[in-house]
Amino acid sequence: MIYTLTMNPSIDYVVHLDSFISGITNRTTGEEYYVGGKGINVSCILTELGIPNTALGFIAGFTGDEIDKGLSQSGIRSDFIRLRDGISRINIKIKAERESEINCQGPHISDDEFDILLSKIDAIKDGDTIVLAGSIPKTVSQDAYERILKRLQGENVRIVVDTTGKLLLDCLKYRPFLIKPNRQELCEIFDREISSDAEIEKCAEELLKLGARNVIVSLGGDGAILFAENGKSYKTGVLREKVLNTVGSGDSMVAGFIAGYEQKGDYGYALRLGTACGNATAFSRGLATKEKIFDVFSKL
Repeated sequence: MIYTLTMNPSIDYVVHLDSFISGITNRTTGEEYYVGGKGINVSCILTELGIPNTALGFIAGFTGDEIDKGLSQSGIRSDFIRLRDGISRINIKIKAERESEINCQGPHISDDEFDILLSKIDAIKDGDTIVLAGSIPKTVSQDAYERILKRLQGENVRIVVDTTGKLLLDCLKYRPFLIKPNRQELCEIFDREISSDAEIEKCAEELLKLGARNVIVSLGGDGAILFAENGKSYKTGVLREKVLNTVGSGDSMVAGFIAGYEQKGDYGYALRLGTACGNATAFSRGLATKEKIFDVFSKL
C-alpha cells in the first residue's frame, strides 16, 4: 500500500479574474474549489493511474468534512485523524494577470492527536510506501517528519519526501527513496546560484551522499533530471502547451514517478510518466485526468 501524509490539508478556493487590483472590490469571472494539500494531490493522481493508496492527515470542522467527502467521491481511501478544535484551511488561489495565493495556518494539532498519527505509522509494513509531502504546521514540533521516519527504521518501507530546506535535509539520514527539489530550492539549500547542468549535478551528488537514494531536479520549462541510485542520470523535456495551472504540478510528478516505478521498476519510465503527470496538470484547470496524462505521455 502507498500512504500519503498531508499534515495540513485544505480546500483550495480558486478565483479567476481578468485583473486583480488591490484596495477595491474585484469581480470574478469564474471560480471553483478543490480538495488540496501536497499529499492529497499525490493521492489523487495515483488514483487516476489506478494505483491503490490511502491518504493520511488531520482534518477539523466543516471544512474537514468537505475534504473527507471530496476524497470519498473521487474514490480515494482516507484515514484522517479528526481534530477536536478549529477548522481545516481554506486557501485562496487568485488567477489573474499573475497567479497569487493566500495560504491559511490551519487548526491546532495537540500532542495526543499527533500520537494517534504515530500509531497509524506503526501499522505501515514491509513493502509499503509513504509520501511525506509539504511543510509541517506551526502547532506541531518541526521534527515531526524525523519522529515519523524513526518509527520506520528497520522496516523495508519506501520513503518519499517532498519538502524543502532544512526540513528536507534533516530527513536525508533516513535514506529516502526519492526527493524532488526544483532549481530554486537547490539554490536555497546550497545558498548559491545554480544554473548549469554541471552545477545541478554537483548539488544532486551531494544530496545523494547525504542519504537520498534518488533525486529528481525539476527544471520547469526545461524538463527534469533524475540522478538515480544506480549511478545513471535520466533527463526529460516538456511539451509546449498553454499552461493553465501550476498548483499541484510538482505533486503530480511525484505521483507519476511512484506509479511508474511501482509498475515497471524502471527509472527512465518512471521519470517519463512523472513528467507527463506534471505537464498534464499544468495544462489542466485542476489536477490532471488519466486521459490527459497518457495523451501527454505519448508525445514526450
